[in-house]
Formats: sequence, C-alpha cells, structure tokens
Amino acid sequence: MAVHEELPVVVVGAGPVGLAAAAHLLERGIEPLVLEAGASAGSAVAAWGHVRLFSPWRYDVDAAARRLLEATGWTAPDPDALPTGAELVERYLTPLAATPQIAARLRTSSRVVAISREGADKTRSLGRERLAYRVRVQGPDGATHHVRARAVLDASGTWGQPNPVGTGGLPAFGEVGSSVVTGPLPDVLGTDRALFAGRRTLVVGMGHSAANTLLSLVELARDEPGTRIAWAVRGGSPRRLYGGGTDDELPARGLLGTRLRDAVESGLVTLATRTSIERIEPVGPSGGTWDVGAAGTSDVPTAPGPVRVQGTTRDGELDLEVDTVVGATGFRPDLDMLREVRLDLDPVVESPRALADLIDPNHHSCGTVPPHGEALLAHPDTGFYVVGMKSYGRAPTFLLATGYEQVRSIAAALAGDREAADLVQLDLPATGVCSSDLALDPVSGEVAEVSCCGTSPAAAEPVLVTFGAPAGSLGFATGTAHGRSADEQEDPR
Repeated sequence: MAVHEELPVVVVGAGPVGLAAAAHLLERGIEPLVLEAGASAGSAVAAWGHVRLFSPWRYDVDAAARRLLEATGWTAPDPDALPTGAELVERYLTPLAATPQIAARLRTSSRVVAISREGADKTRSLGRERLAYRVRVQGPDGATHHVRARAVLDASGTWGQPNPVGTGGLPAFGEVGSSVVTGPLPDVLGTDRALFAGRRTLVVGMGHSAANTLLSLVELARDEPGTRIAWAVRGGSPRRLYGGGTDDELPARGLLGTRLRDAVESGLVTLATRTSIERIEPVGPSGGTWDVGAAGTSDVPTAPGPVRVQGTTRDGELDLEVDTVVGATGFRPDLDMLREVRLDLDPVVESPRALADLIDPNHHSCGTVPPHGEALLAHPDTGFYVVGMKSYGRAPTFLLATGYEQVRSIAAALAGDREAADLVQLDLPATGVCSSDLALDPVSGEVAEVSCCGTSPAAAEPVLVTFGAPAGSLGFATGTAHGRSADEQEDPR
C-alpha cells in the first residue's frame, strides 16, 4: 500500500499538461486535486491566444483527456488544423475542465505559494519518505490554507517568469517596473496594436517568441507609416533561428525563419548582434539614433522617445531611442515555491538533472527529443515531480506531446505499474513542433506548405519513439548538435 494513499495527488496548474495529468490519474484510480492560479483553466495559454501553433490538433490533445471528452459527446477538431492558443482553450481545455470528473477536482483562483513535507523542512532526513506533502495555497479571497497530498506534480509552467532583457541574467538598470517593457508575445496586430503602430520597437531575443513579434511588426509596418523595428540578439548570428541549408545540420525553419531573414536583409528590421543591454532610462535632452551598426540600419536621428536603451553590440556602443521594448528572452522556472523540497536540478538548465543533457540549448537548438518519463523526472523527495514546460527549466522548445507522455508515465508509477511507467512512447512529427502566429500563407490564408524544420506537411510522417530502443532511433533531430555555438559560425570575430 502506498504511503498516504487516502490523500489526493495535487497537480499544480490547469494548463494542457496539468489537466492531462488529472485525466491519467483518474484512469489509474488515483484522486487528483488540480490547483490553478488563474480564474479558469488554461489562463496562461489564453494570454498568448493570438499565437497559432505549428503543431496540428493531432499532437495537441492528450489520449486520456480525449477519452474523458469523448464520453461527453465532444467533437474533436480537424486533426490536421493548426489551432491558435485561444482555440486550444476554447475547444479543448475549457470542455476538458468542465467534464464532471475534472470539474469536481479543480480549484481555480488558487495559487500555490509553497510546497514542503509535512512537519519537516529540507534539512530533516529521518522518516522523510513517510511524510505527506503540505501545499500552501492562496485562495480566491486572499487567505492561505494548506492541502495535504500523497504526491505533487508541479505543472505550473514558466509563463509568469520571463528572463530579463539585461545582460548576465540580471535586469538592466531601469528595466524593473518600466512601463515600456512588454511581455514576450504582445498581440501586435490585435489588442496591443496602439503600442506599436507608427512607433519604434526594440525586440530582444532569438527564439520563436521574438520571431513571431518581429514578423507581426513587419506586417503592421505595411499599414502604419512610421512603424520602425529593431532586433537585438545576444549571439553573434541569428543563424540558429533562421535555419540552415545542406551545409550544416540545421534544416530550414520554414516560413518563420525565411520571412524573418528576408525582413532583415531588406532593411525592414534593423539587427544588432552580440548585444548587451545595460540600461533603460527616460530620454534626456539629447537623443540617440536608430543606427545600431547592422545590415538595414538607418542613421537618421529619431525624435525623442520614451526611453533610451544603452549597452554594447558587436560593432560598439548601443544607444537607441525606442517607444517599446519587447522582452522575448525566454523564461525561467519559479523555484522559490519549491525551496523546502529536495530537488536534483541541473545547475545550468534548472531542469531535472537527468533530463538536462537532452535539452540544454548550449548543445541543442530546436531539441532532439528522446522520450522520457517518470524515471528521468524523479527527485530525491519521492512523489514530487516537475512536469510540462517547467520541467525544461530555462530550456526552450517544449512540446505538448512530450508533457502528456511525462504525466502518463508518472501516473503509472504512482499506481505501482512500473512496466507501463518505463515503457515511454512518443508519437511526434518527424519535423518537430514549434509555434508561430504566421503559419498561414498571407495571400491565400491557407496553411503554408512549409513546416518549422523545412519539410512539407506531406513529408512529416509521425514516428513512434520508444524508451529503450537502439540509440540510433531515439528521438528526432529538429535542430543542430552545436546549439548556441552555431550562432557564432557566421561571425569571423
């Protein structure tokens, strides 16, 4: 008999992976309790609802969740269609949360602020494995209370924990509290249009969030005169995001990378490489210019703007006036809430140590993704797991299907089915899964015949990947083995 079997398994977060965890636990006869900080399931996904996924519906719906939904008469979306974040919430997460099985076990507006072992801080070892978990929750009324649990799955994600735009992992002087620094995925063509139309924007970052925003700004600039776009990256080259050709290991990233490269080469986007941002401050009497010393720049002085961004670039000093700064620099996990849990985290990526070598962006650009389950996600405190996007720590390119398999494996392990827990399988597109709000052809409105890794949808055959298979068949290559080092390959300095 498992320790504290009468207690529920607490699942932190009611996003896609958290709700999938609840569905798998229920199928195993284990009682879940899902605690969601937002007012409804999928609140974090709704925040980027305007973004269209590259992954079609067939990879976005968990198998156990589908079984719950189909019992209610739910109609599955077209498996080949590409949903937006808003459609993912409306057509999948909201109906899933409303199923009787999930609804009775979901608590919204309930933010988990701390997790510990009952009656023991991190330093106590004697009898620790026999102690229940104690989850501190701030409820809708602001009051805090505790929930006891036999196990905890932290699927809270990283959405609310963006990396700063400043250098060295620290905020630039003046960054914290600045009203001109936005989140990573503003709705440039929709609700946030007024922040960008006819104004000057600096986008910082070199992931798909940055690419989405830059391409939306390029589209906006066609209709809104005076819209000017600068892009700052910390690496020596944007090659990793653009994609490559037959001369390197990185296939072309499809329309996302191609359009972005074209926008830079045509001068629509001003690019600064090896950028280090030190200061963001209100503009003084003398203004900077738009010239940051890269292809497509202009040395025409701008009118004074709200802030001056200062630092260095590959070509020297950065002194740029802008109206808005988009911090698309990625995310980091909130580890403060886990301070009293014994974790085994990689010191670089801040993911579970055994997972880090598979996802470290220093070695992988878009992620060669071997399958992984409970065995790789376990921590020294038995029964505690970080799953979903948060399990990747600071690494990017997390796939929903990966998270679904994580929680399936963990549910099997908690039910005592070691064989099922260790038989980890992934059904993924061989070309990888990325995100873009510009995955549709701008003329026809149809899905573009290019995937994120450069092959057409017709060639993107699913591949079943099984844990324990020969090394040559593990995962699927979607990036380059050189990772961030590939950023420097075009830079002779």
